[in-house]
Parts: sequence; C-alpha cells; structure tokens
Amino acid sequence: MPPLPFCRATLALILLCLAGCSQPSLPFSRLAGLVTHSQLDEISGLAASHIHDDVLWVHNDSENKARLYAISRRGRLIAKFDIEGAKNIDWEDLASFTLNDKHYLLLADTGDNAGRRRDFYLHVFEEPETLKNGTLKPAWSIHGRWPDGPRDCEAVAVDAQQKEVLLISKKRVPPELFSLPLANPHGQLREARRIGRLQGVPQTSEALREKNPKLAALFSQVTSADISPDRSTLAVLTYGSVLFYRRNAHETWADAVAHTPETHDVPLIPQAEALGWSAGGAGLYATGESRPAPIFYLVPQH
Repeated sequence: MPPLPFCRATLALILLCLAGCSQPSLPFSRLAGLVTHSQLDEISGLAASHIHDDVLWVHNDSENKARLYAISRRGRLIAKFDIEGAKNIDWEDLASFTLNDKHYLLLADTGDNAGRRRDFYLHVFEEPETLKNGTLKPAWSIHGRWPDGPRDCEAVAVDAQQKEVLLISKKRVPPELFSLPLANPHGQLREARRIGRLQGVPQTSEALREKNPKLAALFSQVTSADISPDRSTLAVLTYGSVLFYRRNAHETWADAVAHTPETHDVPLIPQAEALGWSAGGAGLYATGESRPAPIFYLVPQH
C-alpha cells in the first residue's frame, strides 16, 4: 500500500486505536530501534536473520528498487543487496526459514492495490553469509495464480516443515487463507488453494464506520504474517491489531485460523505493515511504512 504522509499516517493510527480497539495491549512491547535512512521509507516486509545475530532483513514497497536491506535491530543500515532477475512490482512481505540445513528468505511480490493482478511471484534466496553490499539471485521463484480472480495480498508466511507457503488476503472479510507448495516448480504456474478463513479479526466501532468508512475499512486489513519457529503460532498483523492463532500438533493451519485468536492493539507504528518472529521465537519485531520508522519488539502471552 502506498505510504501516507507521516502526519496523516500517525493521525489515522491514533484514530483507529481510539475508535476501534477493545482488545488489550500486548503484555510486553518496547521500542527497539528507529529506521531513519533515506533509502528505507516504505518498509513493507521484515524477517529476522537465521545466520546473523541481531540482524533484520527488510524491503521497500512498490515503485522502489528491487533490493533487500540488512539492518540492525536498532534500525542501522548494514548492507544492501540488489536482486537479479526480479522486479519490484509490489513487494509486500518477507519470511525467513530453514530447509535442508540451509537458511532462506522468501520475498512476496503479491500486492495488488487496484485489484488487477490474477497472478503473483514468490522469490526464494539463500540468506547471504556475508553482510556486504552485493547482488542476490533467486535460488528459485514461484509463479502463482489466484483460483478465482485478482485479490490484494500483503501477508505471507512459510511452514518449512510442511514445505508450504501461506498467503492471507488483505481486504476480504473475513480474510482468506491460501496455500501453495514451497518447492521449486521449475517454471510451472502454481494455483493457490484456499484452505480457510481467519476468524475473530477485530473490527472498528459502528460510530467510526458511520463517520469515516474509508478510515474504518483500513483497521482490519491484514498487512503481514509470520509462523513462529516452533510452528505453534501464526502471528498476523493488521493496521489496528496483532493476532496470534495457536495450533496444536494435530491441527492444520486451516484449523488454527478457525479458532478465536489472542488479540492486542498495535503499538504506535504509523502504517504498520511488517512483522517477523525473532530467530529464537521469543517475540516479534514490527515496523511500518514511514520515515522515521519505529521498530517495536513484541512479546505475546504464553
């Protein structure tokens, strides 16, 4: 989603929180850092490194360079990597995962503000072992298609053990959960399979919906997601809430999102669009499309 000017984004966030939130704040959240670099003013995806301690991977939204950035948890730019063979049509999310003892990043080119894209791309990279400016080429890419027409999607997560990619629609009510194989399709087009719908996504108050329907409509839109390293929890971010869908060992992710989630207010992040579990799974990092962009560390209930 294109960024709002900082003052408008901040005002919108405050109005949303005041008018639409009845759920409690997170048990623990703190400001971990601040992104101020001029090249990072539309962060829409975030993932914690599984190789480098205290390093986060981020990328910008559409109409920016096809580039991944490594930053510190405090927001300092460390290195940038140009992506070879991939355009930034509308990059919206990022996931880190380990498969066959190798560490990867999956970049989701799935955004569609205008509702015109029937297909999308997921690009998978081996995580760089050296944090030095350079170039990355996808280890493989997945050309995907929605089963029944275009939809906007800004939330993608990876279950490496299941060899599955989860995608969540942004504007549908309730949000829809889709699945795709993680494996290299070797150029074949893959159709996403709808496997469920997210229950319990908090909505705004009736008063705000009557007073400002456009602003109210933003509140429950899904902007990011990530699966905890122990595969017990799917964390989902909206502009107004952070949701935790718990899953036991005998349930599928479709089962998990059919339950009522643990929900909390989003911290004061203008246009919150990026969320990722820490490498150890103790908490999550979250930031948004603004500059300066605060980085919050969030710890859910256990």
